[in-house]
Amino acid sequence: MVGAVVGAGVTVLGRRAERSARRGLIDWPVAERLACDRVRNAPGTLQPDELERAAPVYAAAMAEIVPALTRALGAELPGVIERSGVVDRAGWVHANVASFAALMSKVEIGLVDQILPPGSGLVKATMAIANRMVTTRQFGYLLGFLGQRVLGQYDLALLSAEASPGRLLFVDENVRRTAAILGVPLNPFRTYIALHETTHAFEFEAHPWLRPYLSARLERQLASLAGSVEGMSRDAVGGLGRALRKAGSGESWMEGLMTPEGLRDFREIQAVMSLLEGFGDYIMDEVGRDLVPDVGLISARFHARRDQRTGFERAMMRLTGMDLKMEQYRKGEEFVAAVARARGAEALRTLWLSPETLPLPEEIDMPSRWLARVLP
Repeated sequence: MVGAVVGAGVTVLGRRAERSARRGLIDWPVAERLACDRVRNAPGTLQPDELERAAPVYAAAMAEIVPALTRALGAELPGVIERSGVVDRAGWVHANVASFAALMSKVEIGLVDQILPPGSGLVKATMAIANRMVTTRQFGYLLGFLGQRVLGQYDLALLSAEASPGRLLFVDENVRRTAAILGVPLNPFRTYIALHETTHAFEFEAHPWLRPYLSARLERQLASLAGSVEGMSRDAVGGLGRALRKAGSGESWMEGLMTPEGLRDFREIQAVMSLLEGFGDYIMDEVGRDLVPDVGLISARFHARRDQRTGFERAMMRLTGMDLKMEQYRKGEEFVAAVARARGAEALRTLWLSPETLPLPEEIDMPSRWLARVLP
């Protein structure tokens, strides 16, 4: 009788634990709370009224930026001023938790089914719950880390069901702190950052084919990830170790965990992201000459700071893949500048005509190949 009662109790607990474990891989409200706790205690926190006073400054900058971009790029960019705003770090965390949760929902059910098949029992369900607690804390820490560094963001949900236009978010607490660290005037620096993010809005909103192009590749990547979670877990420790080491082949640790098809999509996405970021940087300097006082000083110090990271920051960037983003800035800007030098503004407009005119992964490092293929 005792054995039967214990067995029945374990079965009931196992079913309850399994239901709990199937709620997802990450407890998003907890991750958001952990991240917000971190960013609220970070240096440079502003009061709500200070953030409100910053909003008209960005709006005035955007009123000059949008016509300047229209002239320089030959395309209209309607409505983006109305969809911009100043947020604090916690506001940035909130916006990105929603985006990441939507992203993970595309693969979460399949991953949970692989990790915890139906009827797995109390032990496996308990381990899955423990893993969720750890992953939630890690994700909260990551969002807290990023929330103290992001200056601005063109917020676009690539995998959302509705193709709603993106929003421009300016994290003024980080903008002010960075301007102080760089020793540059605040309002021109705000305009400089706004110019970069508005260029991202132009890239997507003036070229409606770009969003589905990236979305399709990202969806395939997520599906590939869901299908290879077991192999990923076997290789993850070695991959993370390689990521932390300074020496390497120049290949991201994430690439070592991908299937050949996933790797192809990944590199195509990387090529487009290099173009997006490099184009933003190029325009930030070119158009900024007429809009941003002291743009030469701001640009020099801003770009130099990207290369000045603490050991902890470099490790975090390698683990999260942000080191790839820094490389995208450099390679992309060199590619765009080379195309502009060779064939002028018309060649820059050609970049955005269609998926066929985007640079291939091997062309980002060799702009002459893109020119020979697209503009022979």
